[in-house]
Amino acid sequence: MDAALSARIDAVCEEGRVYWDRFDAEVRQDRWHPFVAADYESVRDTLLALHEPGLSFLEWGSATGVITIMADLLGYDSCGIELDSSLVEVGRQLAARSHSNSRFAAGSFIPTGWEWRPRDGDGRLGTLGRGRSAYLELGRALADFDVVYAFPWPGEEALMLDLMRCHGHRDARLVLHSSEHGTSVFHRGRLQRS
Repeated sequence: MDAALSARIDAVCEEGRVYWDRFDAEVRQDRWHPFVAADYESVRDTLLALHEPGLSFLEWGSATGVITIMADLLGYDSCGIELDSSLVEVGRQLAARSHSNSRFAAGSFIPTGWEWRPRDGDGRLGTLGRGRSAYLELGRALADFDVVYAFPWPGEEALMLDLMRCHGHRDARLVLHSSEHGTSVFHRGRLQRS
């Protein structure tokens, strides 16, 4: 990655951190919200390692769009889905300021008709919330993406792996980042690397 691109990505990440700090103080202090900023550098390194020309990228729960924009700047055809429409607008504005072609859709990243049916029978969605599926707004299906990224809360990993198994492209990579485990890459439901 050349110095100019690195500087552009660093600027997006810094703007994301500043917004997160303000959001945490102004919103999360008074009421719970699932948005937590990821370790941008760790995710960037993983996206660089996975990159090949022509790959498409989808972020589940894109929040302010930092990682979706980062993927676009790295050369992915990049989209983000976020349930909170106010955060979608923040992501679109950040993309415009960053001269990014990232696209964002407001809604759920869960495709219409999919139901979480774990073996223990507890089909709760954790922090994911419910809303209309955003794939129609994007004009693409989950199976159209080569790399899918998410920052799951504890207990949501199995749900995301099942969602990819049911609706993702067979050769797609699922990149999950968590505070507990760092950044991990899954291929066909198996841990490829962390």
